[in-house]
Amino acid sequence: MNGEAHDHARESGLAVARSLLQALLAQVANLPLAILLLVSLAFVPLGVGLALLPPVLFALRGLANQQRRWAAEWSGVEIVVPYRPRPEGASGIGVVKWLLRDPATWRDILWTAVNAVTGLVLAGLPAALVVYGLEGVLVAPWMPKVHTFGWGPFWPLSDYGLAGSAGSALLGSLMLLVGWQLGPSIMRAYAIVNRSMLGPTRGRLEERVRKLTETRTETVDASAAELRRIERDLHDGAQARIVAVSMTIGLAEQLVKDDPEAAARLMAEARQASGTALTELRDLVRGIHPPVLAERGLEGGVRALALTLPLPVDVAVDVPGRAAAPVESAAYFAVAEMLANAAKHAEAARAWVDVRHNGSALVMIVGDDGRGGADPTAGSGMRGIERRLAAFDGTLAVTSPEGGPTVVTMELPCALSSPKT
Repeated sequence: MNGEAHDHARESGLAVARSLLQALLAQVANLPLAILLLVSLAFVPLGVGLALLPPVLFALRGLANQQRRWAAEWSGVEIVVPYRPRPEGASGIGVVKWLLRDPATWRDILWTAVNAVTGLVLAGLPAALVVYGLEGVLVAPWMPKVHTFGWGPFWPLSDYGLAGSAGSALLGSLMLLVGWQLGPSIMRAYAIVNRSMLGPTRGRLEERVRKLTETRTETVDASAAELRRIERDLHDGAQARIVAVSMTIGLAEQLVKDDPEAAARLMAEARQASGTALTELRDLVRGIHPPVLAERGLEGGVRALALTLPLPVDVAVDVPGRAAAPVESAAYFAVAEMLANAAKHAEAARAWVDVRHNGSALVMIVGDDGRGGADPTAGSGMRGIERRLAAFDGTLAVTSPEGGPTVVTMELPCALSSPKT
């Protein structure tokens, strides 16, 4: 019971502190952003607003995303990020069009205006009740003429039939108790209000469902094709060799008495064929889930990949933990495919790999200084990787002008299971 009381006291204390932070943020950030947005939109016809809008809207998205993270971390209210992906190569007026055509942008604008009020009134309520209650308990009883004025500037105690220090203490204790006990619930209510404005619309959810249905279908097809490939490789490769080894050993058994030298040659052939079959089986296993991933993780796997290429590869990995095995495997094969393209097709002199975890996703950037002109739709390699990443809600973006360089940016949303030790 003491443990539960301690946990509740801790949650209440955190709720009051967070309440104060949200109330301050609503006035310090939301209100100025709302004013800047109005000014920027007003000056769009003059051209000045086109330069002002992108940084202001990106700042607004940063603030909205912070609220989404706090809602999940503080109150357990998940708010899905609803923004449309940025078009490849968008810059200048293209960025402005992308931002203004996204319905989530206008919901953010509405939210920043509304939150200037709700952030102060609703989110700030627990802190206001606790601070005001403490004033009534600790400060008001010592104020002169408290029996006529009460405590605080708003509610004279005489209006409620209360007067003097006892009335101040009573009302202050009541407000302190309400603010302390209901603080977590009030903050959760504030998070739910934010979700109604910062979450995806019904149309966006329907689009998301359609996209997930497409990627699921593609993933099922890709998995079926992969199973057929494995079956074919086993049947035509290792299985055929093992059958041949068995037949060779049978012939050797028949010749061992009459022609020992021929039997020895057959046994040598069988040994060589068994070694080849074992190599093929190992290659097949590596194609399913490379052992290096299980042994050394994604960083070790990427560094091992870099060593096998016939060109120098700079590798930088900052992943403070392990992702789930399917995610690591998808990331590994994605990097492997991009490096293989750099070595085989790009005529590159060097390549580089940068793998990082940004708190919510693995970000993999693979680049080379080759001839450029890479087109994800032209071949099956990049398209296959795009399907593999899409199964995990991942994305792939390619920047590859003629003459190079080629930069492929891939993201895989995931959480890390544990920090490195």
